[in-house]
Amino acid sequence: MNKQKKHAGEFAATLIEDGMVVGLGTGSTIAYFLDALAKRIQDEKMTIIGVTTSTKTARCAEELGIPIRDIDLVPMMIDLTIDGADEVDQHLNGIKGGGAAFLMEKIVARYSRRVIWIIDEQKLHSKLGQFPLPVEVVAFGSGKLIAELKERHLHPKLRLDNHQQPLVTDLGHYIVDLDLEQIDQPFELGHYLDGQIGIVEHGLFLNVADQVIIGQDEGYRIMNNLQKEM
Repeated sequence: MNKQKKHAGEFAATLIEDGMVVGLGTGSTIAYFLDALAKRIQDEKMTIIGVTTSTKTARCAEELGIPIRDIDLVPMMIDLTIDGADEVDQHLNGIKGGGAAFLMEKIVARYSRRVIWIIDEQKLHSKLGQFPLPVEVVAFGSGKLIAELKERHLHPKLRLDNHQQPLVTDLGHYIVDLDLEQIDQPFELGHYLDGQIGIVEHGLFLNVADQVIIGQDEGYRIMNNLQKEM
């Protein structure tokens, strides 16, 4: 699996061009991308600006010598964002949020001209749902919201940290994971979650990615979002 992630990450780094503003995602596959990008910056004397999607990525980018800047201090549209995903379906819809950074990831994606995800083969499924769907919620009233989601048979579970306390995101919220097994109507579910008071954002990324790079043992393959090309 690490070999697949490495192939996807290293190829994604070849897509970055001098002068770009680049969205830098979060996750284990992104680590390979950042390493390869840092090497290109050093070897080719490239000038780029990175916009990060988590404090973890920001720390990693700084250690690697990748210049970063706050999203509000760069041009309106980021040229290209490279990010990971926890699960991707055949239509290139995805679930993100295993690293608890999906709210920031969705904001960066919203202001990107192009979004490319890099994954290993194990994350590609016919339907979403095998990976629990994360929902970022405000702490106040979160117990009431969890009870309501339970009544809706969405199987919510508050995510805990290593100390068995509620995990707190970079932006100060809690995460509730919905154990759904299979999501037959992701757009309908996303619409429902969008309308619930107390939910800041959910991990359904629907029709967001322009392209997905799938790492394989001997290279990679590319899937294009035909809906976004129309």
